[in-house]
Amino acid sequence: MTVPLTLCKLIVKHRVKFDTLSLFHVFLRHVNFIIMMRIEREDSAVNRIRIRGGSKVEAQALERKAEMNRELKERLFQLKKERNAIILAHYYQRDEIQEVADFRGDSFLLAQKAASTDAETIVFCGVHFMGESAKILAPNKTVLIPDERAGCPMADMVNVDGLRKLKAQHPNAKVVTYINSSAEIKAETDICCTSSNAVKVINSVDADEIIWVPDKNLGHYVQQHTDKKLIIWEGYCNTHDMLTVKDVVEMKAKHPGAEFVVHPECRAEVVAMGDFVGSTTAILDYCKNSSAKEFIVGTEDGTGYQLRKDSPDKEFHFATKFLVCPNMKVNNLKKLIKCLETMQPQIYVPPAVADKARASLERMLQVK
Repeated sequence: MTVPLTLCKLIVKHRVKFDTLSLFHVFLRHVNFIIMMRIEREDSAVNRIRIRGGSKVEAQALERKAEMNRELKERLFQLKKERNAIILAHYYQRDEIQEVADFRGDSFLLAQKAASTDAETIVFCGVHFMGESAKILAPNKTVLIPDERAGCPMADMVNVDGLRKLKAQHPNAKVVTYINSSAEIKAETDICCTSSNAVKVINSVDADEIIWVPDKNLGHYVQQHTDKKLIIWEGYCNTHDMLTVKDVVEMKAKHPGAEFVVHPECRAEVVAMGDFVGSTTAILDYCKNSSAKEFIVGTEDGTGYQLRKDSPDKEFHFATKFLVCPNMKVNNLKKLIKCLETMQPQIYVPPAVADKARASLERMLQVK
């Protein structure tokens, strides 16, 4: 069961009614906050051990945890060899997942890697649509995901019936779909894109009118960099959309010398404040190569792992503590090992859907 499906059940159970998408946005933000707090408590208990009784007891607990992690990693490496597996991890994953990944990247880089790997088994540490994309691009591979509850609320904000109606209203428009979408939506799409290549993809399409789904914030950003008319679906990333102008202003006051780097999935008024705007990979590259020594980061906090790894001499402050994707954080080292032991859960995409979706993904990969 994915987190979005759980939300739907809560709505039915408690008879939550909403007549507009805006009210649903508010509800989703509250649920995201609750889930994030649960993750934070888990991290506090497991990954940031603070035991009363002195540093000696704490040190012993940390030593036991380190030994357990060593044993888990040894088991993981053994399973990888047995299963001829490759571990792909998104930059938003927990540190413990990124540490053991064979390849870390954003959606675009991971899609490229899935399409080109020689491994028989792909373990995709991300959210469900990413696993689907890997399976679509590598149909003969076994694709696993450590926790099938890792859904994407934004991907669930667009549905096939709604998209088909919009296509009927704009018969001359081409459909460009952000990769953060289901296989069924990709199958209704002319070409996919990621935040890394969205502008290039839009400008490569032979049409003056574009139906853009599902992220309104990224759509508004792209619209500023093209002469084409975008018909923008009203979806959004509930994590990036949480960042407000007030949050950024407060952080700038605390760190006046820091540059603000921001992902275009954030609100337009927040993106407008950025010293640099770009995809996850673009933000990582910019911070690594910049002469600046301090940054306020406006994207998911899992990027902190790669930021610190690339630039240990620089300071990174996330613009708010709420930049945590709860769906990305459901995967952990134990679940990763279990999925390789059981070879479950596996990603399945119906062949008819996969064939249509593959065309839109392959067109994206061909854009230079």
